[in-house]
Amino acid sequence: MKINISEKDGRTYKTELSGDKAAALFGKKIAEEIEGDLIGAAGYVFIIKGGSDNSGFPMRADVPGSGKKSVLLSGGTGIRKATHGARVRKTVRGNVVSDEISQLNLTVKSEGATKLAELFPPTPKAGDEKKEAPKANAAPKKK
Repeated sequence: MKINISEKDGRTYKTELSGDKAAALFGKKIAEEIEGDLIGAAGYVFIIKGGSDNSGFPMRADVPGSGKKSVLLSGGTGIRKATHGARVRKTVRGNVVSDEISQLNLTVKSEGATKLAELFPPTPKAGDEKKEAPKANAAPKKK
């Protein structure tokens, strides 16, 4: 299970849980508080804000249970409405974390002694690698 942790200043940290650590989150609901010890951030308290399952269906706070449900939506999570007042039936996941959830979004409620940047070091993005400068005597590529 992938975990995205966001701070109030907009920074996001990512980590992955597997096995018993991920199983400790099963049964928790959106808007519940969890202790940071469960994900390796001792002293922190997090709030579950949402997530998505392994098929990409988003979790919704107002849908009970952990299964997929087709609901009539007029806005909010899982819907992009085209016109004012339009309602669309969409499939979403319930508000309970289960083994089918692949991504979970958390926010920091209270901080611990160490910074999140030290606990979860940032991973380099795809475009962040050093790009090699072209050689001076290299021929230009033909189109």
